[in-house]
Amino acid sequence: MPTPLSNATLSDLPDGIRVPRYDRGGLTPGIVHIGLGNFHRAHQAWYLHRLMDEGLANDWAIIGAGVRAPDAAQRERLLAQDCLTTLIELDPAGKSAEVTGPMIGFVPIEEGNGALVAQMAQPEIRIVALTVTEGGYYQKADGGFDAAHDDIRHDAANPATPRTAFGAMVAALRLRREAGQGAFTCQSCDNLQGNGDILRRAVVGLARLTDPGLADWIDASATFPNAMVDCIVPATGPAELALARELGIADNAPVTHENFRQWVMEDKFCAGRPDWDRVGATFTDDVHAYEAMKLRCLNAGHQILANAGELLSIETIAGCMANEGINGLFRKVETEEIVPHVAAVPDMTPRDYVDLIDRRFSNPEIRDTTRRVAFDGSSRHPGFLLPVVRDALAAGTSLDGLALVEALWARMCEGTREDGTVIAPNDPHWNALQAAAREAKTRPAAWIEQRRFYDDLAEAPRFAGAFGKWLAKLWADGTEATLRAYIG
Repeated sequence: MPTPLSNATLSDLPDGIRVPRYDRGGLTPGIVHIGLGNFHRAHQAWYLHRLMDEGLANDWAIIGAGVRAPDAAQRERLLAQDCLTTLIELDPAGKSAEVTGPMIGFVPIEEGNGALVAQMAQPEIRIVALTVTEGGYYQKADGGFDAAHDDIRHDAANPATPRTAFGAMVAALRLRREAGQGAFTCQSCDNLQGNGDILRRAVVGLARLTDPGLADWIDASATFPNAMVDCIVPATGPAELALARELGIADNAPVTHENFRQWVMEDKFCAGRPDWDRVGATFTDDVHAYEAMKLRCLNAGHQILANAGELLSIETIAGCMANEGINGLFRKVETEEIVPHVAAVPDMTPRDYVDLIDRRFSNPEIRDTTRRVAFDGSSRHPGFLLPVVRDALAAGTSLDGLALVEALWARMCEGTREDGTVIAPNDPHWNALQAAAREAKTRPAAWIEQRRFYDDLAEAPRFAGAFGKWLAKLWADGTEATLRAYIG
């Protein structure tokens, strides 16, 4: 029988399972992390765990937090196993597992977020970090802060009982200022180019709606380091729970991940930080080059694959890479249309990076579903692909394949696969996307006239013409024939 995971059972786990080498009872908090999903536990928390294994950073333990009602279930799961997590590395050469323990608590999930605000106001909390997804930062189409959003309007009218993570951060910073304490570092760990700058706009912008003086203090006192994060981390389902049990661990929230991690960040921490660079993280003044390469090649690459995979009923990203047509689309768009707009970073050229991504995406042990990767395309296409389209328009370079990728997204959002099965809603804006996709079946421009996603790209004849051509072909000839036509 698998051993239930807890502090008391760590010594009972099977041989070969790496467990914390540090005394978890001696850890004290230094970080609040909002959004305790799989990615955080496989990535940022792992770096801290390995640092603690070296006898360091014992005063930087993590307190988990969330601002959505579903976060309460995650809280219960993790508290039931003393906030321990089993990480299972899925390497084609063989699986391995370790139990990590840098998280020591999880604040209650409650309306008004009082417990979260109180925790972040404690002076020992020096970093507040977030993984709230690319679409969780209340950005307008032009990248500015959306002060008119209902959630933001609520927090501006009710600053002591906020609804959003940003409102809770502002409330905690207000308490710290009133108590004569310093600010904490606000650290985004989401896949957004300039994520620290975006987080600054959200926090300072919200504060300015109610207290300009507080906004000025936050802007001057807090820091918002930009960072690039990278590790493929599938969602946890029955297969992952069963895999943990096969390894001898009864973990209610295990995490599977690939055998690759990268964390690159600016060294801008107003209240100190762990020495993450001792365990593989990179501090640099040029995060932009790293994040541009990753967002444009890897994150955009995911979108190149996922919509075509959904249409052809291919369940996983590795399955997409094994499909001749989808793999050909991926390689051609990446090398001919994305790489020309990506700069090299130390020890890595864009073309070498695409080869690395090819190997990572092709890992058959990683059951990363096309559905998960295709989720929230309304944030991911504007964030990862459309900036490259704009660069190609400005430079006069090829964008034919990029237009095809957007046509595949439109075709997917119509809501049916080519085998006739229904695609369940998979985007916060699904209803609007589906309506536009159905209109675009006979009038392709209807799709790219969605200004909240495409802004003025419908007015760019070269892009609009290519998009219309490919969408018409997808409906007339199907996905496989269209991919063959593009690959040539």
